[in-house]
Amino acid sequence: MKKLAKKVTALTMALAMVLAGFTAVATTSEAASTTTLTNSAQVADLVWDGYNNGVDGPISIIEGTLTNGGKSQNVYLVTLSGTEDVKGQSTGYLTDLLSGFNLKNAYYDNVVNVINENIPANSNIVLAGHSLGGMIAQQVAANDTIKANYNVVNTVCFGSPLLSAGSREGTVKRLGDTSDVVPYLSGSMFNNTVWAVYGGYGTDVVTAHCESYLRDDVWGAYDVTGNKNGSAKLTLNLNTRTFFQSDAWV
Repeated sequence: MKKLAKKVTALTMALAMVLAGFTAVATTSEAASTTTLTNSAQVADLVWDGYNNGVDGPISIIEGTLTNGGKSQNVYLVTLSGTEDVKGQSTGYLTDLLSGFNLKNAYYDNVVNVINENIPANSNIVLAGHSLGGMIAQQVAANDTIKANYNVVNTVCFGSPLLSAGSREGTVKRLGDTSDVVPYLSGSMFNNTVWAVYGGYGTDVVTAHCESYLRDDVWGAYDVTGNKNGSAKLTLNLNTRTFFQSDAWV
């Protein structure tokens, strides 16, 4: 009986160790899927993932928590990459022109549809986009259906012009390197303030537009909402990230 009891105890301990091992793996995996962003450059890094030559698509949604001023709220981060000449994708130069004049376009329609179909009503939304993606984000933040069904908390634009996009919900911040000419192009006659930071690009406007916003050394002082010297943070569950295509009308 004593030998049997010892064997049962040994098996029980072994089983407990195995289960503990599985729990440790699961906990490690879960921890690895969660990341906390503290500045705008880290948000831009997620936006840039949309430049994938149409393989995944320019739109993504990630579930997370926004902490700002001691207040935390569940949010959905919607990232929108900019101009990319991909056949059948609505991120081409025609969309640049249409969005620049705050006109309807396929990219804008697709983002509105993706939000309506994949984010629960009454949820909090943070929009982030680069260049054309930032213009689309401004249009979406002014969309009547989006404003009625969701709470747009923040919109962060990297290297994007300011649009005459009507009444936009939430706070809109446009970040612009002083060597990047794109943020200075605007369809709005008013409030064309650019959050300008000099990244050392001089006259290299293309590199400034494409690379500056990914640099912690340039944008580290701007929090995830685009606020200089702010303390807002985004904790994201990367396992929830989903990419979406944005087909062109023609």
